[in-house]
Amino acid sequence: MGETYESVTVDIKDRVARVTLIGPGKGNAMGPAFWSEMPEVFAKQDADREVRAIVIAGSGKNFSYGLDVPAMGGSFTPLLSGDALAGPRAEFHAEIKRMQNAISAVADCRTPTIAAVHGWCIGGGVDLISAVDIRYASADAKFSVREVKLAIVADVGSLARLPLILNDGHLRELALTGRDIDAARAEKIGLVNDVYPDAEATLAAAHATATEIAENPPLTVHGIKDVLDQQRISAVSESLRYVAAWNAAFLPSKDLTEGISAIFAKRPPQFTGE
Repeated sequence: MGETYESVTVDIKDRVARVTLIGPGKGNAMGPAFWSEMPEVFAKQDADREVRAIVIAGSGKNFSYGLDVPAMGGSFTPLLSGDALAGPRAEFHAEIKRMQNAISAVADCRTPTIAAVHGWCIGGGVDLISAVDIRYASADAKFSVREVKLAIVADVGSLARLPLILNDGHLRELALTGRDIDAARAEKIGLVNDVYPDAEATLAAAHATATEIAENPPLTVHGIKDVLDQQRISAVSESLRYVAAWNAAFLPSKDLTEGISAIFAKRPPQFTGE
C-alpha cells in the first residue's frame, strides 16, 4: 500500500507509515509542493486508524537541505524592492504562517512521529525534526540551523520548538553561529536520541521503535501525546506568531538580498548590517 505526492512518498506496512522526503529539489529541498502537501499528508495519516506510528526519512544521500531557495525565492521578491509597504508585508506574513502550518501539521499529529536522519539536515530540515517526538541519526548526519547565514530569523519552527529540546546555551550557539554539527555532537546536546552506524541502521531503529509504539493501546498513546503536548502548545504558538510578525516587519534588508544573491552566485556573503 503506498501513496505518492510530489514532495514525499508514503508507504504503510504493519501499522507504521513511512513518509520519505523526495524533493523534487536537490537534497530533498523543501519547495512549493512540500509546504502545500505536508498538512494533507499528516492529516491523512493521523485519520487512518490503521496507522499507529509514523517514520520520517530522507531519500538519497541526505535528509533535507532545507528551504529550496531557488524554488521559493519568489516569496521574498516583494520584500527586496526596498520600499515594501503594508500590502507585500501582509502577503509575506500570510506566507510565513502557511509555511509554519506545514511543520505544525507534524507537531500536532496525534500519531507518534520518529525522524531517521542521515546526511545533511539543514534549516527547514531542523524545523521538521524539531516537530517530531523522537529523533535518530546516522553517524554521517550533519545538522545546521543555518538561517542566520541567509540573514533570516528562522521562522517556521526551530526557534519555537528547540527550546523545549535543547539546553538554552546549546540552542543559542547553533542559532547565532549557523554552524554545522555532526551526529556525535547532536547526540551529546540532546538533539537526537541515538546515533547508528549508517542510514539503513538508523531507519531500522526508527521502524523498530515505531513498531514498539504501534503495539501499545492507541487511545493511551494519543493520551500521552496530548498531555505532553499540552505543556508546550501555548509557548510554541506564541513564539510562532511573534516571529511571523517580526519577520514581516524586519526581514527586508540589504543583507537578505546579499544572502540570497550569494547563494545563487555560490560565493561567501558580505553582510553590512543594512
